[in-house]
Amino acid sequence: MASGQVQPILDALKTVAVVLKEESVPFALAGGYAVYARGGADSRHDADVVILEEDAHRARTALHGRGLEVLDPPEDWLFKVRHEGEIVDVIYRLASGPVDEPLLGRAEEMTVDSVRMPVMAATDLVISKLMAMTEHYCDLSPILAVIRSLREQLDVAVVEQAASQSPFARATLGLARDLSLLPASGHDIPTRTDAREERP
Repeated sequence: MASGQVQPILDALKTVAVVLKEESVPFALAGGYAVYARGGADSRHDADVVILEEDAHRARTALHGRGLEVLDPPEDWLFKVRHEGEIVDVIYRLASGPVDEPLLGRAEEMTVDSVRMPVMAATDLVISKLMAMTEHYCDLSPILAVIRSLREQLDVAVVEQAASQSPFARATLGLARDLSLLPASGHDIPTRTDAREERP
């Protein structure tokens, strides 16, 4: 994605993050930008943050109070924020389950285009993407690219346990192993601590 296309949505994402930080609303960067912030595949097509559902009203009020447009989609697991024509999804229920304090607690503080913000753990990112797969959405290329680029940061045993609940997730992990993207055992991958903190 060209940098000119990236910057407007990145600016929207940073604006939302700064408001949530200033209003002390716990959150974490999710989606393609979180993968990218962790040194993963360049999948910056979605600007997502996750919050606790109990904080949704407070977050909406804070964002609206800063002049941002808050939108209500038909789905009942998120709301959207518009900033200069760009949309940021504020999510409180992922396909893998409700956003909770342990998930936010596993997030790691990183610098994203000069703004410090918590970024979802790689393991949680991969699980959320695996569990979003259904018979109506089963494109393996993006999730395999994410697994390939984040594999050194994954707790594969935890990913396997979560994937056991979904035939689509199990099949994806099986293919990832066949392609040598994952080891035979979930205990063979070291944890990487040198994730890229700042990307243009």
